[in-house]
Formats: sequence, structure tokens, C-alpha cells
Amino acid sequence: MFSSSVADAPLIREPLHAPVAHLIRGGVVEGIHYGSVVVLGTDGKVDFQLGDIEAAFYPRSALKPVQAVALVRAGLPLDGELLSLTAASHSGEERHLAGTRRILELAGLTEDHLRNVPDLPFDPVVRDTWVREDRPPSRLAQNCSGKHAAMLYTCVLNDWPLEGYLDPAHPLQQAIAEIVEDLTGQRIARVTVDGCGAPLFSVSLHGLARAAARVTTAAPGTPEARVADAMRAHAEMASGSGRDVAALMRAVPGLLAKDGFEGVQVAALPDGRAVAVKIADGANRARIPVAAAALARAGVDPAALAEFRGEALLGGGQPVGCVRPARSLDPVVVQACA
Repeated sequence: MFSSSVADAPLIREPLHAPVAHLIRGGVVEGIHYGSVVVLGTDGKVDFQLGDIEAAFYPRSALKPVQAVALVRAGLPLDGELLSLTAASHSGEERHLAGTRRILELAGLTEDHLRNVPDLPFDPVVRDTWVREDRPPSRLAQNCSGKHAAMLYTCVLNDWPLEGYLDPAHPLQQAIAEIVEDLTGQRIARVTVDGCGAPLFSVSLHGLARAAARVTTAAPGTPEARVADAMRAHAEMASGSGRDVAALMRAVPGLLAKDGFEGVQVAALPDGRAVAVKIADGANRARIPVAAAALARAGVDPAALAEFRGEALLGGGQPVGCVRPARSLDPVVVQACA
């Protein structure tokens, strides 16, 4: 279905984004979110595109399923909840902290070995509780701790040094970069540092969608299938209670979905249909309605996506508008927004 050849790196340029979502208030377009969208068919070809899907960009945490595949290919023996946590941008709930501790225990390590940045939990309710209890930021609570613990475990299993495991030249990161290029089908354009301190690889939006499709169409038992199965079965472990990305996976059978900071969303179905979204200004409020519209373009039943049409805009505490995908993406007029 998909070619295994690796193309040249995408060009580093100012992306030619297009309008992807409108803020409608009282029947008037109050604001516009620009961005880019790609929809792949079952044959891996582009069925729909909007904006610039070939420019180099940073997928942020939407690339975590690919990183998790790389760790499994390198011998990481996790499955189920702990493998889902490996690909997580978690909310910092106690189950996420406990899961990260368990991965470290399996590796014979402790929280002191982690080199992600200390932080408070991502979930605002959990974070507020920490503040009230005067609990300090910690590496365990930071949303990427599961990935970092799994990275360390992979180093232990391969006799790679723990020191410097976040250095792009480290054997671990070299192994991850190789799988990023393999699954995206293109060379990495640039490497920088993500918010957690891990290397961040720049590919294209098209490449990100292609990687997600390759993960979901892989044969049972492969590293790709193990990651996809774990994330779908334990969606809240890869995100958190009440997170929209977990709700999206529950609403669409077989869907694998992962969000990323700065308005990134990727999702793929077992038959290879995939979508990827980048909101240019990083606005989270536009990410899910645009992704839902893209999934509808891919053939997902719109009824299954009804709850993801976007948050209401309020006036005097009452709904007076909404965030609506641009008509070039979704030509159906949302009456409640008119």
C-alpha cells in the first residue's frame, strides 16, 4: 500500500497556510484561524489538501506514536497501559505518575534518572489541586514523563549510556530518527529541542499523516500495531480523563489519534485513511473542529463527530456563535453558528 522509500527532507520555508476555521459571533466572522490540512485515502494518496502540507514543520507530541514504535523496535517490551503511556502527553493524574514509576522500576531506575523538565500536571483541575497542596513541580508530573521513562528503559536494555540520552547524537535518538524517517517516508529537515528537552524532528504535515497511516495499517504483532493497539485500548493513559483526543478515539471505532502543542492533530484508521492538521497560530480551540471536518472528508460518519464541532462562543454567558471549519474544508453550514 505504501512505498518504503525515503524522500528528501521537506523544504524549510514560511508555510503557505490557508483559512481553516472561522470564529462566528452573531452571524459575523469575528476571527480567522489559518493552517494546513491533509487527508489521505486508503491507497496512501492525498484525497484532500488545504494550505501547505509539504513545508517543514514540527509535529510536537503528535510524533510520539512514531517515537514509541522506535522504542519497541529497539526492544522495549511494554504493552497495554504502559506502552500507551510511552506515547502519552498525559494529564498528570495519579495513574500516569504510577505508570511512569512502574516503567522506571522495570528498568531498575528512579525519578532521579529522568531528564525531562520538572512541571506541574497538564490537566488544570489536577494542577490546581497540586497548587492547593503546595506540591512542587516534578519530572514525573510533566506530561512527557512516560516517554522519557521508556527511553531510559530502552537504553538499559541495549546497554546504551543513560547519560546524555537526550543528545541527538546518542544511540537512542539516532535509532528514533531512523524510524521517524522510515515511517514518514522523508528525511528529517531539522532537529531542535522539544519542550520536555527531547530532540524534536521536523518533517512535513504530509509525512506525519503518512506515518500515522503506516502505524495503523501494520500487521498484527508488529511494533507499529502494538503501539496502535495500546493507545486505542488505553486512550486515557495516552492523554487523560476528559481529554478530547481520548473522546475522539472512543467515538470513532479503530481510530488512532494524537495531539501536539501548537495546534497539531493527527489521526488514522486501520484501513490507512489518515488526516493531519496544523493550526498556524497554535490555537487549541480550532484543532479539534478542523480535525473532525477532515475526518468527515475522509469518510467518517459525521454523526460520530457531532460532539467535536467546536466550542461555543459566549456573549453574556449565552452561546452566540462558535468556531466553525472554513467552508473550503466543510461546506455544510452549521445553523447554530449562523
